[in-house]
Amino acid sequence: MLGEVARAGFPAIELFCSRTHFDYRSPEDARELAAWLEGNALVLQSIHAPTERDFTPRRESGAPLSISDPERGRRVEAVDEIKRALDLAENIPFQYCVQHVAGPRDAPDPRRWDAAFNSLEHLSLFAKARGVTMALENTPGEMATPANLKHFIEETRLQSLRLCFDVGHANLEGGVAAALEPVREMVATTHIHDNRGERDDHLLPYEGTIDWKAALAALPEKLPFVVELKEPPAAAGAADLAPLAATLRGAREALDKLERERAAGN
Repeated sequence: MLGEVARAGFPAIELFCSRTHFDYRSPEDARELAAWLEGNALVLQSIHAPTERDFTPRRESGAPLSISDPERGRRVEAVDEIKRALDLAENIPFQYCVQHVAGPRDAPDPRRWDAAFNSLEHLSLFAKARGVTMALENTPGEMATPANLKHFIEETRLQSLRLCFDVGHANLEGGVAAALEPVREMVATTHIHDNRGERDDHLLPYEGTIDWKAALAALPEKLPFVVELKEPPAAAGAADLAPLAATLRGAREALDKLERERAAGN
């Protein structure tokens, strides 16, 4: 898979930390991944913090991990699991850990914000010691809007926290430019994908309803564009990477178009 990513012309990846995908708890697997990245001239730009409990490396439980859970035991479990993912930096350096603050049905009540503060006060220090910046992602729902995340950072004075601006999620919640304007200076990285304003489809850019010209004009210069797409259709066999290769070619073409339009706008 990493070979296909490199052949498509991408210089870096974001690794989603799910043990059914990659066992981030294993130092041996981490060292092997580091060798694969080096062999394909790829960089680990960022990781996405785990979002569900994994009881085995082969099966997810479906039970969410939440750093804003008011129940202390579950919250501590979430923080401990994210720390295990951050320990990947001991074998593979990376710059950002993208972190969900809440689920789509979580109400933005003070107990949840206090829980998030307790979690992120600890995690931001743990990450900083490993050369990693925690980047909070705007997600669908009432709680983790860009404006709420900005207010949280300012109120808690956790100044090492930054934002991962998810363009597709912003399109679902009222529009990209309006969501980006108040947080522009806090954005350190992105998730780039498209949708039609109704579901979190994770389509290629230009396949949905996002006004990419306006979005590019609003985004700060020199931000990394991290393309976050839905999984390709199931392959015929484990060695059949044709669906992945096709998805990556489409992503590369869309990203090239975005970069040309960004350059033209500047």
